[in-house]
Amino acid sequence: MPYPKHHKLQSKDRILKSAADLFARYGFEKVSIGQIMKLAQLTHGAFYAHFESKEALFKASFIESLKNSRAARLVKKPFSISHLTALVTDYVSLREQDQKTTSGPEAVVFNELGNDNAEVKKLFEASYSNLKKMLERRITALRRLKKLPFDNEQIADRARTIIASLVGAVTLAKSISQEEEKRHILNAAQKQILIMLGVNEQQLGHLLSEGCRA
Repeated sequence: MPYPKHHKLQSKDRILKSAADLFARYGFEKVSIGQIMKLAQLTHGAFYAHFESKEALFKASFIESLKNSRAARLVKKPFSISHLTALVTDYVSLREQDQKTTSGPEAVVFNELGNDNAEVKKLFEASYSNLKKMLERRITALRRLKKLPFDNEQIADRARTIIASLVGAVTLAKSISQEEEKRHILNAAQKQILIMLGVNEQQLGHLLSEGCRA
C-alpha cells in the first residue's frame, strides 16, 4: 500500500532540514547520505525516492535555507541604513553554528570555499553573484536617497569589500576554538564594514549588539 502524499512531503522536509543542518556544520564533502538519513530518522534507501544525488539535495537544502532565512526577510524591508547594517551583522553572525537551530544559507556557503565539486562550485558562484547584486541594489538605492556618499564607480567595489570581509571573518572565526577570540574577529569585521557604510561611532555599539541578539 503506497504512502499518502503528505507522508512523502513530510519525509522530504525532514531530509532537507537534516541536510541543511549537517552541511552548515561540516560542509558538503564531510557529510554522507547515510548521516543525513540517520538524522532524519529515515532509511538510507528512502533517499532516492526524493533526490537523485547528494548534489541535488545540497542545492535543494540551500534554496530552502535561503527562503527561510532572516536575510531573505531583511532584503524585502524598505531601503534604509539600519536595514542594510542589520543584513550585514546577520550574515557575519556565527550564532547559529553554536546552537542546534536551523542554519542560514551563509553558513552553508562559507563551508564550501575552494570546493572543486562542479555542482557545489556552481551554486557557490551563483550565491556570490546574488549576494553581490543584492548589496549593490541596496547601496545604489541608499546613494540615490542621499543616505550614502558613494559614487557610482564605488558601488561594486563596496559590495565586493563587504563580501570579502564577511567570508574572511567567518572562515577565520570558524577555525578558532577560543570563543572570545572568535567573537572579537567577527565584531572587528562587522565594525569595519559598518564604518565603511557610514555608520557613526554612537550607532556602532547598538547595531553590533542588535546583530548578535537577533
